[in-house]
Amino acid sequence: MKIVLLESLGIAEKELDQFAQKLKAEGHEFCAYEKNTDEDVQIERAKDADVIMIANMPLSGKVICSCPSLKYIDVAFTGVDHVDLEAAKERKVAVSNASGYSNESVAELSLCMMLSLLRNVKQVEDRCRNEGTKDGLVGRELKGKTVGIVGLGAIGKRVAQLVKAFGCEVLAYSRHPKEENKDLASYVSLDELLQKSDIVTLHCPLTDETRHMIDKEKIGMMKQGAILINAARGPVVDYEALAAALEEGKVGGAGIDVFEGEPPIKKDHPMLKTPNTIATPHIAFASAESMTLRAGIVFDNLEKWVAGKQQNVIL
Repeated sequence: MKIVLLESLGIAEKELDQFAQKLKAEGHEFCAYEKNTDEDVQIERAKDADVIMIANMPLSGKVICSCPSLKYIDVAFTGVDHVDLEAAKERKVAVSNASGYSNESVAELSLCMMLSLLRNVKQVEDRCRNEGTKDGLVGRELKGKTVGIVGLGAIGKRVAQLVKAFGCEVLAYSRHPKEENKDLASYVSLDELLQKSDIVTLHCPLTDETRHMIDKEKIGMMKQGAILINAARGPVVDYEALAAALEEGKVGGAGIDVFEGEPPIKKDHPMLKTPNTIATPHIAFASAESMTLRAGIVFDNLEKWVAGKQQNVIL
Protein backbone atom coordinates (compact mmCIF):
# COMPACT_ATOMS: atom_id res chain seq x y z
CA MET A 1 0.00 0.00 0.00
CA LYS A 2 1.32 3.44 -0.89
CA ILE A 3 0.82 6.20 1.66
CA VAL A 4 1.54 9.80 0.62
CA LEU A 5 1.86 12.66 3.11
CA LEU A 6 1.32 15.85 1.11
CA GLU A 7 2.39 18.36 3.76
CA SER A 8 4.32 18.57 7.00
CA LEU A 9 2.67 17.40 10.22
CA GLY A 10 4.69 19.93 12.21
CA ILE A 11 6.77 17.33 14.06
CA ALA A 12 10.51 16.69 14.11
CA GLU A 13 11.96 14.66 11.26
CA LYS A 14 13.07 12.04 13.79
CA GLU A 15 9.49 11.59 15.02
CA LEU A 16 8.14 11.28 11.50
CA ASP A 17 10.83 8.76 10.61
CA GLN A 18 9.75 6.54 13.51
CA PHE A 19 6.21 6.40 12.13
CA ALA A 20 7.52 5.85 8.60
CA GLN A 21 9.83 3.00 9.59
CA LYS A 22 6.95 1.15 11.26
CA LEU A 23 4.87 1.43 8.08
CA LYS A 24 7.77 0.25 5.92
CA ALA A 25 8.37 -2.70 8.24
CA GLU A 26 4.75 -3.70 7.61
CA GLY A 27 5.39 -3.68 3.87
CA HIS A 28 3.94 -0.28 3.00
CA GLU A 29 5.52 2.49 0.93
CA PHE A 30 5.60 5.90 2.61
CA CYS A 31 6.41 9.20 0.88
CA ALA A 32 6.43 12.61 2.57
CA TYR A 33 6.46 15.99 0.83
CA GLU A 34 6.52 19.64 1.80
CA LYS A 35 3.31 21.58 1.25
CA ASN A 36 2.51 22.64 -2.31
CA THR A 37 -0.96 23.95 -3.13
CA ASP A 38 -0.54 23.52 -6.90
CA GLU A 39 -3.08 20.84 -7.85
CA ASP A 40 -0.94 19.48 -10.68
CA VAL A 41 1.98 19.00 -8.28
CA GLN A 42 -0.31 17.27 -5.79
CA ILE A 43 -1.63 14.95 -8.50
CA GLU A 44 1.88 14.05 -9.64
CA ARG A 45 2.88 13.21 -6.07
CA ALA A 46 -0.27 11.26 -5.16
CA LYS A 47 -1.39 9.78 -8.49
CA ASP A 48 -0.75 6.18 -7.40
CA ALA A 49 -1.48 6.61 -3.68
CA ASP A 50 -3.82 4.33 -1.77
CA VAL A 51 -3.82 6.77 1.16
CA ILE A 52 -3.37 10.54 1.20
CA MET A 53 -2.47 12.34 4.42
CA ILE A 54 -2.93 16.11 4.70
CA ALA A 55 -3.30 18.72 7.44
CA ASN A 56 -5.17 21.91 6.52
CA MET A 57 -4.05 22.21 2.90
CA PRO A 58 -7.01 22.22 0.48
CA LEU A 59 -7.61 18.89 -1.27
CA SER A 60 -9.81 19.41 -4.31
CA GLY A 61 -12.10 17.10 -6.20
CA LYS A 62 -9.72 17.34 -9.14
CA VAL A 63 -6.91 15.84 -7.07
CA ILE A 64 -9.13 13.20 -5.48
CA CYS A 65 -10.53 12.11 -8.85
CA SER A 66 -7.04 11.98 -10.39
CA CYS A 67 -5.86 9.30 -7.96
CA PRO A 68 -7.50 6.06 -9.17
CA SER A 69 -6.08 3.91 -6.35
CA LEU A 70 -7.14 6.27 -3.57
CA LYS A 71 -9.13 4.60 -0.81
CA TYR A 72 -8.54 6.68 2.31
CA ILE A 73 -7.91 10.36 3.18
CA ASP A 74 -6.37 10.80 6.63
CA VAL A 75 -6.84 14.44 7.68
CA ALA A 76 -4.52 15.78 10.37
CA PHE A 77 -7.02 18.44 11.34
CA THR A 78 -10.33 18.69 13.19
CA GLY A 79 -12.26 20.56 10.49
CA VAL A 80 -12.52 18.99 7.05
CA ASP A 81 -14.17 21.78 5.05
CA HIS A 82 -10.93 22.10 3.03
CA VAL A 83 -11.48 18.60 1.60
CA ASP A 84 -13.93 18.06 -1.27
CA LEU A 85 -16.11 15.57 0.57
CA GLU A 86 -18.56 15.28 -2.29
CA ALA A 87 -15.80 14.04 -4.57
CA ALA A 88 -14.57 11.65 -1.89
CA LYS A 89 -18.09 10.35 -1.35
CA GLU A 90 -18.63 9.87 -5.07
CA ARG A 91 -15.36 7.95 -5.32
CA LYS A 92 -16.24 5.97 -2.15
CA VAL A 93 -13.07 7.16 -0.45
CA ALA A 94 -13.10 6.93 3.34
CA VAL A 95 -12.16 10.07 5.31
CA SER A 96 -11.07 10.47 8.94
CA ASN A 97 -10.05 13.54 10.92
CA ALA A 98 -7.79 14.09 13.94
CA SER A 99 -10.49 15.06 16.39
CA GLY A 100 -9.30 16.20 19.80
CA TYR A 101 -5.64 16.96 19.21
CA SER A 102 -5.92 20.74 19.62
CA ASN A 103 -8.51 21.10 22.38
CA GLU A 104 -6.00 22.56 24.82
CA SER A 105 -4.07 24.72 22.37
CA VAL A 106 -7.17 26.36 20.86
CA ALA A 107 -8.75 26.93 24.27
CA GLU A 108 -5.56 28.49 25.63
CA LEU A 109 -5.15 30.87 22.67
CA SER A 110 -8.79 31.93 23.04
CA LEU A 111 -8.13 32.72 26.70
CA CYS A 112 -4.92 34.53 25.76
CA MET A 113 -6.84 36.75 23.34
CA MET A 114 -9.51 37.53 25.95
CA LEU A 115 -6.91 38.61 28.51
CA SER A 116 -4.84 40.56 25.97
CA LEU A 117 -7.86 42.50 24.73
CA LEU A 118 -9.17 43.22 28.21
CA ARG A 119 -5.78 44.52 29.37
CA ASN A 120 -4.95 46.37 26.12
CA VAL A 121 -1.68 44.44 25.85
CA LYS A 122 -1.08 45.29 22.19
CA GLN A 123 -1.55 49.03 22.79
CA VAL A 124 0.40 49.32 26.04
CA GLU A 125 3.32 47.37 24.61
CA ASP A 126 3.47 49.88 21.76
CA ARG A 127 3.37 52.72 24.29
CA CYS A 128 6.19 51.14 26.28
CA ARG A 129 8.39 50.77 23.19
CA ASN A 130 7.78 54.42 22.33
CA GLU A 131 8.51 56.03 25.70
CA GLY A 132 4.82 56.22 26.57
CA THR A 133 2.67 55.39 29.61
CA LYS A 134 -0.57 53.58 30.34
CA ASP A 135 -2.58 56.84 30.35
CA GLY A 136 -6.00 56.19 28.85
CA LEU A 137 -5.37 52.47 28.53
CA VAL A 138 -6.20 51.07 31.95
CA GLY A 139 -7.62 47.61 31.29
CA ARG A 140 -10.29 45.39 32.78
CA GLU A 141 -10.24 42.05 34.60
CA LEU A 142 -11.64 38.79 33.31
CA LYS A 143 -13.04 37.91 36.74
CA GLY A 144 -16.77 38.53 36.94
CA LYS A 145 -17.32 38.78 33.20
CA THR A 146 -19.99 36.79 31.37
CA VAL A 147 -18.44 34.62 28.66
CA GLY A 148 -20.71 33.25 25.95
CA ILE A 149 -19.45 30.13 24.19
CA VAL A 150 -20.96 29.29 20.82
CA GLY A 151 -20.39 25.57 20.38
CA LEU A 152 -19.86 23.61 23.59
CA GLY A 153 -17.98 20.68 22.08
CA ALA A 154 -14.62 19.49 23.35
CA ILE A 155 -12.86 22.82 22.73
CA GLY A 156 -15.75 24.94 23.97
CA LYS A 157 -15.95 22.80 27.08
CA ARG A 158 -12.26 23.35 27.81
CA VAL A 159 -12.71 27.11 27.34
CA ALA A 160 -15.58 26.97 29.83
CA GLN A 161 -13.36 25.23 32.39
CA LEU A 162 -10.62 27.83 31.98
CA VAL A 163 -12.82 30.92 32.24
CA LYS A 164 -14.73 29.49 35.20
CA ALA A 165 -11.37 29.20 36.97
CA PHE A 166 -11.06 32.97 36.48
CA GLY A 167 -14.44 33.54 38.11
CA CYS A 168 -16.57 34.06 35.02
CA GLU A 169 -20.21 33.27 34.46
CA VAL A 170 -20.52 31.00 31.42
CA LEU A 171 -23.36 30.91 28.91
CA ALA A 172 -23.45 28.44 26.04
CA TYR A 173 -25.30 27.96 22.79
CA SER A 174 -25.23 24.55 21.17
CA ARG A 175 -27.48 22.73 18.73
CA HIS A 176 -27.26 19.64 20.92
CA PRO A 177 -27.12 20.59 24.62
CA LYS A 178 -25.68 17.92 26.89
CA GLU A 179 -26.86 17.34 30.42
CA GLU A 180 -23.27 16.60 31.52
CA ASN A 181 -22.21 20.17 30.67
CA LYS A 182 -24.83 21.96 32.73
CA ASP A 183 -22.46 22.33 35.68
CA LEU A 184 -20.07 24.21 33.40
CA ALA A 185 -22.44 26.51 31.53
CA SER A 186 -26.03 27.68 31.30
CA TYR A 187 -27.54 26.83 27.92
CA VAL A 188 -29.38 29.74 26.29
CA SER A 189 -30.48 30.76 22.80
CA LEU A 190 -27.91 32.40 20.53
CA ASP A 191 -29.73 35.73 20.75
CA GLU A 192 -29.74 35.67 24.55
CA LEU A 193 -26.08 34.72 24.63
CA LEU A 194 -25.16 37.67 22.40
CA GLN A 195 -27.28 40.09 24.42
CA LYS A 196 -25.83 39.07 27.81
CA SER A 197 -22.17 38.23 27.16
CA ASP A 198 -19.23 40.53 27.78
CA ILE A 199 -17.11 38.16 25.69
CA VAL A 200 -18.39 35.93 22.88
CA THR A 201 -16.09 33.13 21.78
CA LEU A 202 -16.81 30.91 18.78
CA HIS A 203 -16.03 27.17 18.76
CA CYS A 204 -18.51 25.75 16.26
CA PRO A 205 -17.89 23.94 12.96
CA LEU A 206 -18.45 25.56 9.58
CA THR A 207 -21.67 24.29 8.02
CA ASP A 208 -24.35 25.76 5.78
CA GLU A 209 -26.19 26.77 8.97
CA THR A 210 -23.19 28.45 10.64
CA ARG A 211 -21.80 30.31 7.61
CA HIS A 212 -22.06 34.05 8.45
CA MET A 213 -24.00 33.07 11.57
CA ILE A 214 -22.47 36.13 13.23
CA ASP A 215 -23.69 38.75 10.75
CA LYS A 216 -24.66 42.41 11.02
CA GLU A 217 -27.95 41.57 12.74
CA LYS A 218 -26.35 39.28 15.33
CA ILE A 219 -23.48 41.70 15.96
CA GLY A 220 -26.11 44.38 16.59
CA MET A 221 -27.46 42.24 19.43
CA MET A 222 -24.15 42.17 21.27
CA LYS A 223 -23.56 44.26 24.36
CA GLN A 224 -21.99 47.65 23.76
CA GLY A 225 -18.22 47.19 23.90
CA ALA A 226 -18.30 43.39 24.01
CA ILE A 227 -15.37 41.32 22.76
CA LEU A 228 -15.61 38.70 20.00
CA ILE A 229 -13.14 35.81 19.64
CA ASN A 230 -13.09 33.59 16.55
CA ALA A 231 -10.81 30.56 16.70
CA ALA A 232 -13.34 28.35 14.92
CA ARG A 233 -13.72 28.98 11.18
CA GLY A 234 -13.43 32.32 9.39
CA PRO A 235 -16.69 32.23 7.40
CA VAL A 236 -18.73 31.82 10.59
CA VAL A 237 -18.37 35.60 10.91
CA ASP A 238 -19.28 38.31 8.41
CA TYR A 239 -16.01 40.20 8.71
CA GLU A 240 -17.22 43.24 6.79
CA ALA A 241 -19.96 43.67 9.38
CA LEU A 242 -17.57 43.03 12.28
CA ALA A 243 -15.04 45.53 10.93
CA ALA A 244 -17.75 48.20 10.73
CA ALA A 245 -18.85 47.43 14.31
CA LEU A 246 -15.27 47.75 15.58
CA GLU A 247 -14.80 51.06 13.77
CA GLU A 248 -18.04 52.36 15.28
CA GLY A 249 -17.11 51.14 18.78
CA LYS A 250 -20.12 48.84 18.98
CA VAL A 251 -17.73 45.92 19.43
CA GLY A 252 -14.95 46.72 21.87
CA GLY A 253 -12.37 44.27 20.62
CA ALA A 254 -11.83 41.19 18.49
CA GLY A 255 -9.44 38.27 18.53
CA ILE A 256 -9.31 36.64 15.09
CA ASP A 257 -7.30 33.51 14.34
CA VAL A 258 -9.23 32.34 11.27
CA PHE A 259 -10.19 34.01 8.01
CA GLU A 260 -12.13 33.07 4.87
CA GLY A 261 -9.06 31.29 3.52
CA GLU A 262 -5.74 30.07 4.85
CA PRO A 263 -2.81 32.48 5.38
CA PRO A 264 -1.13 34.49 4.08
CA ILE A 265 -3.92 37.04 4.48
CA LYS A 266 -3.87 40.03 2.12
CA LYS A 267 -2.98 43.35 3.71
CA ASP A 268 -6.26 44.94 2.62
CA HIS A 269 -8.40 42.47 4.59
CA PRO A 270 -10.83 44.56 6.67
CA MET A 271 -9.86 42.83 9.93
CA LEU A 272 -6.24 43.91 9.54
CA LYS A 273 -7.22 47.58 9.66
CA THR A 274 -9.61 47.65 12.61
CA PRO A 275 -8.93 49.06 16.09
CA ASN A 276 -8.62 46.85 19.18
CA THR A 277 -8.03 43.76 17.08
CA ILE A 278 -5.61 40.89 17.54
CA ALA A 279 -5.11 38.96 14.32
CA THR A 280 -3.10 35.74 14.10
CA PRO A 281 -2.49 33.54 11.03
CA HIS A 282 -4.39 30.42 12.10
CA ILE A 283 -2.10 29.38 14.94
CA ALA A 284 -4.60 28.31 17.61
CA PHE A 285 -4.18 24.62 16.85
CA ALA A 286 -0.38 24.76 16.61
CA SER A 287 1.62 24.05 19.73
CA ALA A 288 4.52 21.63 20.08
CA GLU A 289 2.37 19.44 22.29
CA SER A 290 -0.64 19.44 19.96
CA MET A 291 1.49 18.62 16.90
CA THR A 292 2.90 15.54 18.61
CA LEU A 293 -0.57 14.47 19.71
CA ARG A 294 -1.94 15.07 16.21
CA ALA A 295 0.69 12.90 14.54
CA GLY A 296 -0.11 10.08 16.92
CA ILE A 297 -3.82 10.31 16.14
CA VAL A 298 -3.25 10.41 12.36
CA PHE A 299 -1.04 7.35 12.26
CA ASP A 300 -3.35 5.54 14.66
CA ASN A 301 -6.24 6.40 12.31
CA LEU A 302 -4.29 4.77 9.49
CA GLU A 303 -3.52 1.66 11.52
CA LYS A 304 -7.17 1.25 12.51
CA TRP A 305 -8.37 1.76 8.93
CA VAL A 306 -5.93 -0.83 7.59
CA ALA A 307 -7.30 -3.23 10.21
CA GLY A 308 -10.87 -2.55 9.03
CA LYS A 309 -11.73 -0.54 12.16
CA GLN A 310 -11.92 3.04 10.88
CA GLN A 311 -12.10 5.67 13.63
CA ASN A 312 -12.76 9.42 13.70
CA VAL A 313 -15.04 8.76 10.76
CA ILE A 314 -16.12 11.61 8.48
CA LEU A 315 -16.98 9.40 5.50
